[in-house]
Amino acid sequence: MQNETKTKLDKPARDFDTLREQIASSYDGLSNRLKLIADYALREPSALALHTGAMLGDEIGVAPSAIIRFAQHFGYSGFSEMQSVFRAELQASSTPYQDRIKNLEHSGAARDTAEMTDRFVEAGIASLHELQRTTPVEKIEAAARLLADARIVHVLAQKRTFTAATYLAYNLARLEVPANLLDGIGGTLEQQMAMVGPDDVVIAISFHPCAEETVRAFERACATGARTIAITDLAHTPFTNADIWFQITEASVDGFRSLNATISLALILAIRAGTLSAEQNSTKT
Repeated sequence: MQNETKTKLDKPARDFDTLREQIASSYDGLSNRLKLIADYALREPSALALHTGAMLGDEIGVAPSAIIRFAQHFGYSGFSEMQSVFRAELQASSTPYQDRIKNLEHSGAARDTAEMTDRFVEAGIASLHELQRTTPVEKIEAAARLLADARIVHVLAQKRTFTAATYLAYNLARLEVPANLLDGIGGTLEQQMAMVGPDDVVIAISFHPCAEETVRAFERACATGARTIAITDLAHTPFTNADIWFQITEASVDGFRSLNATISLALILAIRAGTLSAEQNSTKT
């Protein structure tokens, strides 16, 4: 049998936030099979709360015994004990937004303009509520302070998340926080990374499947000693090794996934970093 894990945890987490952090930090030590379960658990926590191990195995494409081994890796006696953590998290939410997000994916909205409009608005609302529910204010504040204290903030993204990166860099610059967009135009990302130093912050926005250029650039930023912030949708390395890591859930309609929550988080970070930077500058004069 394939070696499933490198190191098992002795003490199980009793709340979802702790368990989510443990899954992220242990991700590299999981086999490919258990990584599939980890990805699904972080993406669809409500399914972990409501479905049996056999049902989850069918949905993920693994044997039910793998679900049990996944739970045992994190210190639980079995799947039922781990499931109680997911159930408590689901009950803590006043509205099951994860279920709404999942339902939106099969709406067939593109067949009707009015239906499509309603569904995309609902998807945006669901994504924003999920951001509000799962993102601690303390983490946002810590990330904003990193941005405000940086010599230069380098914003890194490719493909679908590039829009959010551009918006973040634009607003940081407007608020007089030194910002540089690592756009890699013309294949110049490697040369642009030469600007990154240990007094800088690199903030990467990357969703699955992660652009290889973003992964390599982020790894290089870590190697230079720069502080790092990552905004991702799944617990994938190297982004989970960032100083601060945000996991964002964006709802999908007919396979089209918006960036409502991601762009909102980018704007919040920029405004707060700008405020902190202005306060620091005022005390120096």
